[in-house]
Amino acid sequence: MRDAEDRHGNALYGPQPDVSGASGYPDAPPRVGFFTDTSVCIGCKACEVACKEWNAIPEDGLELTGMSYDNTRGLGADTWRHVAFVEQRKPLGGQEPGVAHDDVDVFAAASRLGTDASSPGPVPAPAPAQAPDPRISPVSPDGRTELRWLMSSDVCKHCTHAACLDVCPTGALFRTEFGTVVVQEDVCNGCGYCVPACPYGVIDQREEDGRVWKCTLCYDRLGAGMEPACAKSCPTESIQFGPLEELRERARGRVAQLHAAGVTDARLYGDSPDDGVGGAGAFFLLLDEPEVYGLPPDPVVTTRDLPGMWRHAAVAAVSLAALALGSFARRPR
Repeated sequence: MRDAEDRHGNALYGPQPDVSGASGYPDAPPRVGFFTDTSVCIGCKACEVACKEWNAIPEDGLELTGMSYDNTRGLGADTWRHVAFVEQRKPLGGQEPGVAHDDVDVFAAASRLGTDASSPGPVPAPAPAQAPDPRISPVSPDGRTELRWLMSSDVCKHCTHAACLDVCPTGALFRTEFGTVVVQEDVCNGCGYCVPACPYGVIDQREEDGRVWKCTLCYDRLGAGMEPACAKSCPTESIQFGPLEELRERARGRVAQLHAAGVTDARLYGDSPDDGVGGAGAFFLLLDEPEVYGLPPDPVVTTRDLPGMWRHAAVAAVSLAALALGSFARRPR
């Protein structure tokens, strides 16, 4: 009995070495997932487009939101992949040897485009009277040139302990043999319990019918031996798909490589089985704090405290019953 507990872990919290086995798949294949290396993401949104095309997801906004080149704001029922654009007033840091350009004023170089042989481009028309000084950039009015973009393709984390699955009353959410979490839209009754249960704010309801939708990690493609559409379309291999343990090992090697190159802020997010959700099936390499990317710094599965809550409720019920019995016993006859 003890060996079984060690192998399958706790049902609601903590490390879970055999996620598929604990869900009733004794001969399941290795657990698969995503490793997203944000250090090589170029913000092309190919993953967003591929996800929408393969899964026939409705259009959810074609206008820019005012937050850089973002038109979808975040994950939702109609956005299963979301590319975040984070603009920061700081250098990228830790460039590889021969790549750094610390002595180059990029704004001044841009203002000279087309005006000399070293800056190819069309020669601009003469500036009209009262035109602003072209040497002053509205992006950098104080002359500072430290600027970097952090780009990251966010997705459902397919948690080891998925609160959305735990609270679903109809079984619409289920664990697959690959260790992923999938919604059966034809079973969902639109109760919405899973929406506040998700510690990442991933799962969402569609306004038209109230049912919930999220990334399935392309469950239909996995069954056919294909990789998910988003990973297939990524031109820089920022989104990597494969067995989860192999991805974790690869990610640790990538972090070591970045640290050796001087990018000391590089860190992994969601990879540890000891975190609040037992480790994510989709984890990330970040170049700054998780909050910068809109991710919670310390997510915890919302069903973690259910056993304790039930114990407290049982103690309260027993106490009330004892008080009631005591009051009846003291009544004069």
